[in-house]
Amino acid sequence: MESDRLRSLFDIRGMRVVITGGGGVLCSEIARGLAGAGARVALLDVNERAVRDVAADIESRGGEALAVPCDVLDREALLRARAAVLEGLGGVDALVNGAGGNRPEATTGPEQPFFDLDAAAFERVLNLNLMGIVLPSQVFGEVMARQGAGVILNIASIAATRPLTRVPAYSAAKGAVANLTQWLAVHMSQEYSKSIRVNALAPGFFLTNQNRYLLTDRETGEPTARGRSIVDHTPLGRYGQPHELLGAVLWLLSPAGSFVHGAVIPVDGGFCACSGV
Repeated sequence: MESDRLRSLFDIRGMRVVITGGGGVLCSEIARGLAGAGARVALLDVNERAVRDVAADIESRGGEALAVPCDVLDREALLRARAAVLEGLGGVDALVNGAGGNRPEATTGPEQPFFDLDAAAFERVLNLNLMGIVLPSQVFGEVMARQGAGVILNIASIAATRPLTRVPAYSAAKGAVANLTQWLAVHMSQEYSKSIRVNALAPGFFLTNQNRYLLTDRETGEPTARGRSIVDHTPLGRYGQPHELLGAVLWLLSPAGSFVHGAVIPVDGGFCACSGV
């Protein structure tokens, strides 16, 4: 039946998925959604308590999850994580590179002009968002290269194509992620296998622990001027909810996305389509 064929297109049951940043707001929801669809997930995060809590929650719902505390900027830690994943899940079919974020010290403002930004903080944001994708892609992508198949999905940002005010390091890093996604897609196809796909999601504005200080007032919880401006420039008139990334993630990881390669897909409520006029 046609309905059976369509269901099989999005079938990820048994897929072994590594998710970096698995303890965070967005990637924990991605992990829950994928596990609920039958994937076996390995959650990597520098925050050991958070990643263990998410894994326990998934397992309490009948899913399969492996918690692996890991710093994505530490290659040796990633190699240990890979060994744990291969032992625990028996292989790797997909990698979701979700670790990332910004720092207040790398953010401009009235009391912190661009000229005075701390270079070390700027570099930390660049490293987390760019090298935090490069290193896991090397370590887990090597498994895919050996087996001749796999999917890498990077979490970029709308800042990759529409640089955002006040967050120069974050915008620069996410722009590099979009470029790297395209480069890696070509490289994996030309050098290793036509059955390895690489894509990226470019989320719009979702309230997370990394951006809450910019979008809401710490004392009142009310939207800041920046927060109001973002909603005003988002045609759907609101922030995204973490579960609203799941459809695109499922599409790109499943056979339904088999001819999508080197793409950066916005999930932004129309933000990038809006000129503000």
